Amino acid sequence: MSMFLDTAKISVQAGRGGDGMVAFRREKYVPNGGPWGGDGGKGGSVIFKVDEGLRTLMDFRYNRKFKAKAGEKGMTKGMHGRGSEDLIVHVPQGTTVKDLETGRVIIDLVENGQEYVIAHGGRGGRGNIRFATPRNPAPEIAENGEPGEERELELELKILADVGLVGFPSVGKSTLLSVVSAAKPKIGAYHFTTIVPNLGMVRTKSGDSFAMADLPGLIEGASQGVGLGTQFLRHIERTRVILHVIDMSASEGRDPFEDYQAINNELETYNLRLMERPQLIVANKMDMPEAQENLKIFKEKLAEQYDEFEDLPMVFPVSTLAQQGLDNLLDATAELLVKTDEFLLYDENDFQDEEVYYGFSGHEKEFDISRADDASWILTGEKLEHLFVMTNMERDESVMKFARQLRGMGVDEALRERGAKDGDIVRIGNFEFEFVD
Repeated sequence: MSMFLDTAKISVQAGRGGDGMVAFRREKYVPNGGPWGGDGGKGGSVIFKVDEGLRTLMDFRYNRKFKAKAGEKGMTKGMHGRGSEDLIVHVPQGTTVKDLETGRVIIDLVENGQEYVIAHGGRGGRGNIRFATPRNPAPEIAENGEPGEERELELELKILADVGLVGFPSVGKSTLLSVVSAAKPKIGAYHFTTIVPNLGMVRTKSGDSFAMADLPGLIEGASQGVGLGTQFLRHIERTRVILHVIDMSASEGRDPFEDYQAINNELETYNLRLMERPQLIVANKMDMPEAQENLKIFKEKLAEQYDEFEDLPMVFPVSTLAQQGLDNLLDATAELLVKTDEFLLYDENDFQDEEVYYGFSGHEKEFDISRADDASWILTGEKLEHLFVMTNMERDESVMKFARQLRGMGVDEALRERGAKDGDIVRIGNFEFEFVD
C-alpha cells in the first residue's frame, strides 16, 4: 500500500479562554474589602508550521482533530489565570490550506519554518476586579472565557519542484530521475511502477542545481480521473519547467507524436495555465531500433503544428539506460529555469478574507429574530451569541448586564416591532427567558 498522502480533511479547535473570577478581599485588617477576582488566561491557538522534513500528509490520515488546551481560570488576589501554550501542527512544504465549507484558499505554506495561526485561542474572561466603579465598588460580575475558533479544513499538498517529468507510463521518467540525481525511485517494466511522486536534487556539471519530480504516468483521460493522473496532476502546478518524456522507440506500439499531443491535452484540460510553462521534449530510448527514424518523423509533425512565428519546443535525444545526451538536457533545463519566473497558483479571488473571519468585521447584522413552531422567539447572530457565551448566567449581576447589552443592541425594540408580548418565551441556543415589556 502506498504511504503517500497528498490530501486530508481535518478539524481544528483553539482553546477556550479561562473564566474570570468573582472574589473579594477578606483580610482582617483591610477595611471595606473590595473585588479581588482575576482574569482568565488566554486559550491556546492552533498554528501550522512548515517542516521541510515532511514529504506527505500521512500524519493526518489517522489524526484528523487538533484541539488546543483552554486557559486557566482567574484566581483570587487579582491573579490572572495562566494562558495555554499554542498547539503547533507540522505540515510539509507546499501545503495549501483551504476552508472546507467555502473551498477558498486560506494560506499557501511554502517556506521552511513558515508559521500561520489557523485558529485563534479565545481571550480570558474578565474578573470582577475589572468591573469595579464608584457606583458599584463591589461587583459580582465576571465574564466566561471566550470560545476558541473552530474550523473545518482541507489540506492539499503540491510538492515543491523546479522541474516536473511528465509522460505516458514506462517511457523512462523514473530511470531518468535515478540517473541524474541520488533519488531511488522504483523502476519496473510494467505500467504504473511509480505510484507516488519522487523528488530528487539534480546538479549539472556546470554547478547549477534544481529539484526534479518524477510524477506518476499519465494516460488519456487522466484529467477526468482515469488512471493515477487526477491524483497527481496537482503536483505539476508548482513546477516552472516541464520535461516531456517520450518513448521515441515506440516499443509499445504507440505513435510518439500522438503521445505528445495526448499528454499536452490532459495538462491543458486539467489547468489551462499548465501550458504556459516552458517545455523541453526528451526523446528517450534513442539506443533502440527505429528510434532515429521515429525522431525524424516526430520533428516533421512537430514543425507542422507550429507556424513560423512560434518557437518550436527543443527536442533532446537521450538514452537514460545508456546515459547518453543527458548533459545537454540538464544544462538546457538549468538555463531555462534562470529565465522562468515562478507561476502564481492562486489569484486574489481564490483567497478567503481572513481579516474578518475571526472577530467582527463591523458590517454583519448583530442579531436575527425568527419564530419557532411553539410560538417562541429565537434570537441568533454572531455578536449576540458571542456575548451570551461569555456571560456567567449563574450570577444575577451578570444576567442583568447581559440584559442591558441586549437592550443597547436594540433587541427589545425589535421584538416589540415583531409583535412580542409580555410573557412570551425568548430563546438563545438552549437558554430561554420571558420577554418583559
